[in-house]
Amino acid sequence: MYTTNKQKIINDPVYGFITIPDALIFDVIEHPFFQRLRRILQLGLTHYTYPSAQHTRFQHALGAMHLMGLAIGVLRSKGIEISNLEARGLNLAILLHDIGHGPFSHTLELAIVRDLSHEDLSKLFLAELNRQFSGELDLACAIFNDTYPKKFMHQLVSSQLDMDRLDYLARDSFFTGVAEGVISYDRIIKMLTVCNDELVVEGKGIYSIEKFLISRRLMYWQVYLHKTVIAADQLLVNLLKRAKFLEENGASLFATPAFETFLRYNPTRHDFETNLQWLDLFSQLDDFDVFASVKVWVSHPDPILSDLCERLVNRRLFRVEMQTTPFDPVYIAMVKAKTAEKYNLAAKETGYYFTCDKVENKAYNPRHERIMIKGKFNELIDISEASEQLNNAVMPTTVSKYVLCYPKEIG
Repeated sequence: MYTTNKQKIINDPVYGFITIPDALIFDVIEHPFFQRLRRILQLGLTHYTYPSAQHTRFQHALGAMHLMGLAIGVLRSKGIEISNLEARGLNLAILLHDIGHGPFSHTLELAIVRDLSHEDLSKLFLAELNRQFSGELDLACAIFNDTYPKKFMHQLVSSQLDMDRLDYLARDSFFTGVAEGVISYDRIIKMLTVCNDELVVEGKGIYSIEKFLISRRLMYWQVYLHKTVIAADQLLVNLLKRAKFLEENGASLFATPAFETFLRYNPTRHDFETNLQWLDLFSQLDDFDVFASVKVWVSHPDPILSDLCERLVNRRLFRVEMQTTPFDPVYIAMVKAKTAEKYNLAAKETGYYFTCDKVENKAYNPRHERIMIKGKFNELIDISEASEQLNNAVMPTTVSKYVLCYPKEIG
């Protein structure tokens, strides 16, 4: 099945030429499950703030696979044993790490399928692909699920210094034009090694790791949690809630067959795990399904759905206030009352136009898959202890901001 030469070369704007190293990997990329990622934007509605942020999950997955290839080469050069089969498994695991993302990536996560995260769905997709490819993804599944004996391999796929994070920071900063997100991904990869089956960083790479963590924190505030991005995301989430409410209560809404099914029903984890039909339906969903429906719903007779959709289509976004302390309950009540009065909303309907929430940003969590620095005497030190620059500044601190979202017309 894999005898023909399928070692294709792809021109990537971030890294240059990316090579597909294996015929099986090529066939997985060609599978409809993976091709769907071409139609899912990496950053959801971030292009409402940064117009060039139109890159896709497909591009990100290929980029992460490219970085995995570089990491494999570096580790092998340092005497770390990685067989060709293990290299294929690593490449497949990172290639498919985001295959469970739904339309608009994180924006609608748990909104379309409430009981499963994109990581959970990725595991289901991997299992199904493994079945379709007659068990040839066994090793990739084991690495992805962290059941393979060589634990450092899972760290390359999922940790606080994995190929996923290295690519999305490099790629997102490139396409948004936000220079603060630029990282030395090549330098970081060259500094990787393995000690006691743990992925670690050589001591001379500490400054690149510091820059990586600072860049990640800055990208969250400047891109991922930018208040205009939050405004667009909240509008999309709210209109989808309204659409599901109407559909569940007998209204007729335009939607593609797969999208209409998810509007009407709320499948559980058990449904996905016991009935392959749900995974197949989910594999038919992408950004096009949702936004095509949103455009049609602009003319829907329900005034709330129609107004929310018109706002999103024409970028008439809500106002977002952000601050580091909780909002005064009196102020919240006043804004909520004005919103209800302005749009003649019942108490249960006000939530479509008003949101009070909290967002968090933590660059590094020393209690979860720590980044370890290899010292002069081969001792391993947590980056939060090894770094003088970050120890007291940004390393272990979670920064919270409180968000209030409501129509600009309220004043």
